[in-house]
Amino acid sequence: MKILGIETSCDETALGIFDTETNRLLGHELFSQIKLHAQYGGVVPELASRDHVRKISFLLNNLLEKSNLKLKNLDGIAVTKGPGLVGALMVGVSFAQGLSLSLNIPVLGVHHMEGHLLAPMLETPAPNYPFVALLVSGGHTLLVWVKNLGDYEILGESIDDAVGEAFDKTAKLMGLPYPGGPELAKLAELGRPGIFKFTRPMIDRPGCDFSFSGLKTQVLNSYKNSDQTSQTKADIAHGFQEAVIDTLRIKIERAMELTQSKNLVLAGGVAANLKLREKIKNLSLRQNWSVFFPRPEFCTDNGAMIAYVGAMRLLRGECSGSEISAQSRWSLGEL
Repeated sequence: MKILGIETSCDETALGIFDTETNRLLGHELFSQIKLHAQYGGVVPELASRDHVRKISFLLNNLLEKSNLKLKNLDGIAVTKGPGLVGALMVGVSFAQGLSLSLNIPVLGVHHMEGHLLAPMLETPAPNYPFVALLVSGGHTLLVWVKNLGDYEILGESIDDAVGEAFDKTAKLMGLPYPGGPELAKLAELGRPGIFKFTRPMIDRPGCDFSFSGLKTQVLNSYKNSDQTSQTKADIAHGFQEAVIDTLRIKIERAMELTQSKNLVLAGGVAANLKLREKIKNLSLRQNWSVFFPRPEFCTDNGAMIAYVGAMRLLRGECSGSEISAQSRWSLGEL
């Protein structure tokens, strides 16, 4: 089966095609709206929805051409139905339902976070079930025990700001350009170790939950009380990033001990952070774990991961029918 994946949950219009017969990705296309939203300092939902409408047909035509396929070659469609911005999700869902009806092929609504969880399955080698996954993005921070496709146990999550959100907000308060997270990570490379030492939040409590709002406040106070030079900004960024990564490391170790797993996955937009990857790779070598990362382009929102999840679920005979409702909130635990 050749399955088209459609992702429009936020500010990327993305599509991919996965072939279950060859077990490989045939192609993917993505258009990012970063330039559109940069002037506002964040995503404007109405503008995001309108841009998805403008780009989605164009991207599909490009994808089919590059994959040497026609619409009639598609056997099924997978589309992100949540969580995300409702207006943006509705563009993808409506487009998918229209295609499904016109081609008379099944369509399936997919959970955005499940796409991220299983994005490493597109790589070689791919992880084997079961594994522990740290999912870190702009909207989510989760530690998940992934037992099998659709069988997920949430071990820990953020009780306030997600990691990516903390990066973006910290960057914004220091006047860094949008999108702030990657800019702060770049700035942190210029910082000096040990100049600013921030708290590792919630490591003194049992369990695998996270909290980053207090850390963000610490950084704000340090910045306001500093000389705010370029070097000081870099030192603060370095201290902040080290605190975040150290916290993630500690909680990962707890989750791996709890599950007795030897397989670890990092996924989501923040999983593209080079320093985080370096630290977790080194930790895995010391602990004799196998660690898996999606390639950087599959850490951010993409259609390839949605195509893969949809393909695996459609193979099991799942189908959403003619009614798919976009969901702004949708817990992974409900799958």
